[in-house]
Amino acid sequence: MSTYVFSDVHGHRAPLERVLERISPSEEDCFFCLGDMIDRGPDPVGVLRIVRALPNVRVLMGNHEDLMVSCIDHPHDPLATMNWGINGGSTTSDGLAEISAEEAEELVAWVRGLPRWDQTVVGSRRYLLVHAGVDLDAPTPSVWDDEAAEKYLSSQDGEDLTWIREDFWGAAHGLSGADGSGPIVIAGHTPTPYLERMSSDCDRSALDSEGLARMVRVGRDRWDIDCCAAGGHGVGQVLVLRLDDGEEFYEPVGEGE
Repeated sequence: MSTYVFSDVHGHRAPLERVLERISPSEEDCFFCLGDMIDRGPDPVGVLRIVRALPNVRVLMGNHEDLMVSCIDHPHDPLATMNWGINGGSTTSDGLAEISAEEAEELVAWVRGLPRWDQTVVGSRRYLLVHAGVDLDAPTPSVWDDEAAEKYLSSQDGEDLTWIREDFWGAAHGLSGADGSGPIVIAGHTPTPYLERMSSDCDRSALDSEGLARMVRVGRDRWDIDCCAAGGHGVGQVLVLRLDDGEEFYEPVGEGE
């Protein structure tokens, strides 16, 4: 059994399919998707279908799912409509209009019920999983067990979990503490090339030798896995990270994908 995590596919179904074919997951494997499955890319409905079908999958609400639900649930609110539209929502709304009303309603209902955080322990390491980050000024437990981590995450503002950016990645420290025993926070939302202007504590350049975005660790306990798929061909990749051994599986976004 292996545990995988990915985020911010943004409608790019084809590279997601390719990377999953390479991984060839078993029914015992576990997947965490940290949100932003939709918008911008050409096939957000296809991404929703693939993610739902993964074995033992646990999916979080991203800010783009949040925008979609707000728009659909408040059809006469021009601000909700505008916010989704200017953030690339047309590919998702068009995709939902092209499938049966029954399937569209089922997909939206599934997204509407997604949580905003999760946690897991792989080996001896605890991971806090969110779409965007956490408020690092919130009180932290002295001992990180399941109950303490749940209390910490459930006390967070849902807006921070799906939208925070500079205040999380630019903070001087994370949650690991002086002895490094605390949890690692894994998030997406912020394309890794943006980290260069937010933090001086990145473990490597956000771009590889071919100019493609890759994951970046900030300090020892904040991992950004948004590899700029929303940017499309030329810079964007879909990453699936295996937590058991840290192996990074990438697939670049091709032209028209």
